[in-house]
Amino acid sequence: MGRLRTILIVLILLLAIVGAVVFLLPNITGGGQVPATPAGDGTPAPAVNIAQVPTPTPLQMTEIVIAVQELPRGIPIPPNAVALRPWPLESAPINGITNLEDVVGKIARTDIFREEPILSNMIVSDLTSLARVGSDAAAILPDGSRAIAVPMDRLTSVAYGIQDGDRVDVIMSMLFVDVDEEFQTILPNRVTLVSQDPETQQIQLTTAIEGRLDPLGFGNAVVGPSERQRPRLVTQRTIQDALVVHVGEFPPDGRFIGVPSTPTPAADGGEGDAAQGDATAVPTPTMTRPNIVTLGVTPQDAVVLTYAIEARLPLTFVLRSARDTSRVATDPVTLDYIMTEFNIQLPGRRPYSIEPAIRSIRQLIVEDQLQLGTDTATGGGG
Repeated sequence: MGRLRTILIVLILLLAIVGAVVFLLPNITGGGQVPATPAGDGTPAPAVNIAQVPTPTPLQMTEIVIAVQELPRGIPIPPNAVALRPWPLESAPINGITNLEDVVGKIARTDIFREEPILSNMIVSDLTSLARVGSDAAAILPDGSRAIAVPMDRLTSVAYGIQDGDRVDVIMSMLFVDVDEEFQTILPNRVTLVSQDPETQQIQLTTAIEGRLDPLGFGNAVVGPSERQRPRLVTQRTIQDALVVHVGEFPPDGRFIGVPSTPTPAADGGEGDAAQGDATAVPTPTMTRPNIVTLGVTPQDAVVLTYAIEARLPLTFVLRSARDTSRVATDPVTLDYIMTEFNIQLPGRRPYSIEPAIRSIRQLIVEDQLQLGTDTATGGGG
């Protein structure tokens, strides 16, 4: 009996094991379903087939050169300072380096930190190409061009209409006067006559202004000027298709592309004014208007602009169309040009006139009246 009981127990265990295998086999092979979980309203949720769950796509990797120690700017990169490390292909830098031979022995162009990918623009072959960062202006300046800063105001900058990336022409105005070729002073010259008294033998000096002899009814007379020589104005377009690199001053780090300008906040009226006014009032920010512009021109045009700045010649910038790259010759404009081109007739002398007498005409005044030959603008009346 004891042996029979043992055999029965073994058979029951075998049957239990076979039943468990039959029940679990579909789930193990992926053909089963996850048991349904009752929903909030008591109804059973649909079962989820495990076979429908997508298999994760393996992450594609590549190898790029990484700095394994800090590399100061200007140091030759030793072999033990870099290594190849796996990097996700989707986020790998475009200018990343994949060969150690392209890095070892090169010079660090910038400070490279530990575990930082080494890019192609971070290394140079010699010290002549070494630079810490460089400015945005140098990066966008066309090949063969030179950048030069020129003063401007609202009248000469198309009412502050010119912006970074525009193209402009430069108009220059000059005043001409007659000078003594030897003295290089404005004519007429001052003449000093020396005479000696025959009785006293004293020397007498008589100073006069150089003039011309005009015969009059009672004899000859010397006619001199009644005022200082009047300069002759000429205006001409000089530089064409200059690139506006930047309007205003550059930031200290040279970065201005894509960086929004920060408005200068309005002056605070004090605690007393704030207490009397609306507590929710917010000061309106005010923009400081620029007074300088940087142009990209040819090397020779840069010299021309430098001469104009040193000579304090008025410069006016005219905005070009974004689609216009032509170069058109212009004529210098003088009083004779205006009289001839627009058929302006010189009025004759008449035995009559109007009252009151017209002694001046209306001048262009926009808050400040610009005057040629002065260092600063003078205030104009309304």
